[in-house]
Amino acid sequence: MKSFLWLVIGVGLGFVVAHKLNETPQGKQFFSSLDKKARDFGSAVSDGYHQREAELRSAIDGD
Repeated sequence: MKSFLWLVIGVGLGFVVAHKLNETPQGKQFFSSLDKKARDFGSAVSDGYHQREAELRSAIDGD
């Protein structure tokens, strides 16, 4: 239970620090860049998944 409490405190402090950092111009730029990279990564994973799914479906249908 003590570890869970420290986890909750750490997450809470992380949110407070991120919020304060986001109020600065450098913070806005950092989070904007981070958001773009996360979206690009998610898009690449999704594209790869759909490509592989199409390959598997064509292999099954080709039999």
